[in-house]
Amino acid sequence: MAQCDDSDMRILIAGFQHETTTFAPSLADWAAFTRGDSFPAFVRGAAMQAQMTGINIPVGGFIDAAKHHGWTLVPSCWAGAIPSSYVTEEAFERIAGAMLEDVQSALNNGGLDGIYLDLHGAAVAEHADDAEGELLQRLRALVGPGLPIVASLDLHANVTQRMLSLADALVSYRTYPHVDMADTGALAAELMARRLRAGRKEPMHARRLPYLIALNSQSTFMEPAKSLYERLVALDREHGTVLSFCPGFPAADFDECGPTVWGHGERAQAAVEALYAAVAEPTQWQGEVLSAHDAAQRALALAENAGQPVVVADTQDNPGAGGDSNTTGMLHALLAQGAGKRYPGQVVLGLLYDPAAGRAALEAGVGAEIELTLGTSVPTFSGMSDAPVRGRFKVLAVSDGVCTLKGPMMRGLTVRLGPSACLEIDGVRVAVVSGKKQLLDRELLRMVGVHPEQMRVIVVKSSVHFRADFQPYASHVLVAKAAGPMAAVPADLPWKKLSPDTRRGP
Repeated sequence: MAQCDDSDMRILIAGFQHETTTFAPSLADWAAFTRGDSFPAFVRGAAMQAQMTGINIPVGGFIDAAKHHGWTLVPSCWAGAIPSSYVTEEAFERIAGAMLEDVQSALNNGGLDGIYLDLHGAAVAEHADDAEGELLQRLRALVGPGLPIVASLDLHANVTQRMLSLADALVSYRTYPHVDMADTGALAAELMARRLRAGRKEPMHARRLPYLIALNSQSTFMEPAKSLYERLVALDREHGTVLSFCPGFPAADFDECGPTVWGHGERAQAAVEALYAAVAEPTQWQGEVLSAHDAAQRALALAENAGQPVVVADTQDNPGAGGDSNTTGMLHALLAQGAGKRYPGQVVLGLLYDPAAGRAALEAGVGAEIELTLGTSVPTFSGMSDAPVRGRFKVLAVSDGVCTLKGPMMRGLTVRLGPSACLEIDGVRVAVVSGKKQLLDRELLRMVGVHPEQMRVIVVKSSVHFRADFQPYASHVLVAKAAGPMAAVPADLPWKKLSPDTRRGP
């Protein structure tokens, strides 16, 4: 097929973002995609392109890159919801239906030269285990085999053979915390340009790892991931490829859950095999996880002589991985060890999702003392989480929950978390919100009057994303395994559909 000039092309852009923990308690229904708390609310048409421009998310990077290529963009829709259990059939069908309708309209009115999708890659719908593969299959059936479809993926994508075969090219983030989301959108634009110039798919090669990797071990702020992704970039330079390595999202119970290495380019096979050899050694992925009691005890001891805060990840209740951000195991552990008496007003936990407490604090006002039952006991893979904390709380600050993020992740994004407050019990502060949001940006604490740099101990309901904005100011970082829906150790989960060829840990 003859090569073509890739300028003045019409490229449809759309997005679907959900990371599904099939073991979690809460479904991602249509309302989850329209609330606009942790992700932008569902948006369609020209408003989508305007809203996503300049934000550190993949479609924002693609939009900027498209301008340099001289492409005309045809905006469809973008839908994202905070990680949770299955995407409901209704929600998936509404999102997929909107995209397919917009693609058909574009084909009928001027045609299309390509489609770019801002996908996560680990979505599981009630009626489709491989949700992204299902979406790609429907799009491919509509546009035929010749129209280029390129997608960007989250580093935690569980990349299926169907996804790889149906798309012309896929590329994933290379950082965790994901500070390169817009950069990945730009890489997707590069792959689109290569595909348009070549007039055909580039060669692709892929390898799947035979085991699951825990989320906390995947951070590129630490080894081995830091060096492995540096190796990936070096191999791209050497071979002229665009490589991706997804360690996977180890909480989606379907047969193709797990890590994958793949790449595009004339020398893709050699580059992928070299990268696979580096990432596949299993023992390098093992990491330390502490019980709630041990994490609180060690954090309080370390804080004695630390000049900067000790940060503890309450990883099993991470709302960025399927938890509801409402369990109280770490709060109980801090109170049991007298954390607030040892460091009055210098220990904080957040963000704790409790709309009733947020409303009560707002109604009572700053300075009030209120009787509350804070938090929720929720079903987990190991039984139930800890009981709520009952007691008398002082209202130190209140907020409407509107916050513009300033940290490396999602800088410029405004989140709306509803009635929010800083409550204090026995000297321990709790940042309470009415919308679910992972504590990945220090502005989320400042929103309720907490100055993180002045804290001795900060407990964050997060697994790894907090490292982007908190680790540079932390003296130590610990990972805690308080009871919650998102297993820190994949082998703890009651898998039913995972491929028998995939081990549940390294």
